Amino acid sequence: QVQLVESGGELVQAGGSLRLSCAASGRTFSDYRMGWFRQAPGKERDFVAGISRSGGYTYYSDSVKGRFTISRDNAKNTVFLQMNTLKPEDTAVYICAADYLGTGHSTGPWAYDYWGQGTQVTVSS
Repeated sequence: QVQLVESGGELVQAGGSLRLSCAASGRTFSDYRMGWFRQAPGKERDFVAGISRSGGYTYYSDSVKGRFTISRDNAKNTVFLQMNTLKPEDTAVYICAADYLGTGHSTGPWAYDYWGQGTQVTVSS
């Protein structure tokens, strides 16, 4: 089992940047494929970005490609989401997820086993 704690969310103006972090504890961090999802009020949980267990493969939703970058530091048990050129439509709770021994590039929430509580990102226009 792994526990996930997100941080870094805050209020930012459109065009600004934020870096989210997700700290993991429990089992060996490199055993988990990691992902970021987001959920706005009244909407479904949407995939944002994913990264392989080694960090060598990343994939993104079309809505954030070119603006967001996912990365991980397996020595520090942490995954990051660098968000640039933020837009009001990026406003949501951002949630970190872990998939034990996961491979490939699944984007559905069903593919992930563990979830954090989320961190709020608000982008003002």
